[in-house]
Amino acid sequence: MRITKTLAAALLSLACSTACAQQGAWSGDLNVMGTKLPLVFNFSADGCTLDSPAQGAKDIPAQKSVAEDGTIKVTVAMIGATFEGKMEGDCINGTFAQGALQLPLTLKRGAQEVRRPQTPVAPFPYKQEEVSFENAGFRFGGTLCTPANCTSDTPVVLLVTGSGQQNRDEELFGHRPFAVIADALARNGIASLRYDDRGWGDKSIDFSRFTTDDFKQDAAAALQLLRQRFHFTHVGIVGHSEGGTIALMLAAEGKADFIVSLAGMAASGRETLLQQNRLVLQAAGMTPDVVETYCKPIAKALDALAEGKAIEEISDADVPNEMKPVFKKTLQQGNSPYMRHFLTLNPAALLPKIKCPVLALNGTKDTQVDCTQNLTTLEKGLTNCRHDIKKVEGVNHLFQHCQTGIVMEYQQIEETMASEVLEIITEWINRIKN
Repeated sequence: MRITKTLAAALLSLACSTACAQQGAWSGDLNVMGTKLPLVFNFSADGCTLDSPAQGAKDIPAQKSVAEDGTIKVTVAMIGATFEGKMEGDCINGTFAQGALQLPLTLKRGAQEVRRPQTPVAPFPYKQEEVSFENAGFRFGGTLCTPANCTSDTPVVLLVTGSGQQNRDEELFGHRPFAVIADALARNGIASLRYDDRGWGDKSIDFSRFTTDDFKQDAAAALQLLRQRFHFTHVGIVGHSEGGTIALMLAAEGKADFIVSLAGMAASGRETLLQQNRLVLQAAGMTPDVVETYCKPIAKALDALAEGKAIEEISDADVPNEMKPVFKKTLQQGNSPYMRHFLTLNPAALLPKIKCPVLALNGTKDTQVDCTQNLTTLEKGLTNCRHDIKKVEGVNHLFQHCQTGIVMEYQQIEETMASEVLEIITEWINRIKN
């Protein structure tokens, strides 16, 4: 009896010491078909949360338990995942499971260090000024960067962010691309204004109810600020992703003196989303037959969404069974005012109306806005303006040098933006100014 009690006490002691020993942040990498997916488990005395930095997910609620033998189990109900492992020395070795997927995962104490060496650090050889403007009932905060000896004749650009609500630096995974671009511009004699998206910081706002046209009007108000309050006479736009599309739209309306489109969509919204699905499936190792089998019903579904049909009216009969959960999620994501409007966009029809100079760049490893499809559309459509269209070899949608171009890589890459891209932008703007 005494031996039994002693053994039980020892096991209880083991469980308690294990629970205490693994409190704090523990991190490790899943190997998902050759791509690293970092995970961070934040253990506390009474629970756990999960971060997936490469997917921009933080503080996902989880349940933690420690068995008598020291086995640690974490259940993440929100994503249908579990992790089971044991302390072995300074590590927790175990298995991460989600659906049919089971992968080995070793956790080490501490969150992984994230380095962003290109993020500008003071002191700066240029001036930064906080500014604000209003549009559609929203107040926008921004940063005006002006180089030394700035005058009204100094070229200035408005930086317009990509899709999704973002701050003025277009911050993503610790990267601050627009801060990096603004720094490079100012050091080369070019002023810039970058601003927070509408409703930034207000969690009560449903951002999905706004459309690309709404964001275009916000950018137009910012252009007016540069011309009327600050009296700049040579005003352009540098837009990334959706911001590049907005730059094309405003240029077609004659509201910019020049534009730079960084992976801005020129093909239709429907074509772009369909191509995104193809590229994601290809990156996941699907065969061409499987890709096309899935993309045919996706194409029909996108057309139905654009026509205003309810998602309940859209059939999944032609979708392979193993792809039906993905199809359902795609429909749910498409069922918003933003996405339904996006599907109707066709920037290609506006291209012949553009009269100002255009610089358009796309990365050859971009899996969000296909390089060849996009630049071919621009080359065919820009018939009435001076334009320079360039492929940038080996970079992704954020213009980082990369291996695969998939979204999960963005966070893992230290580089925020390829130096050659910054040089192309600054040299081109200074060249057309003269």
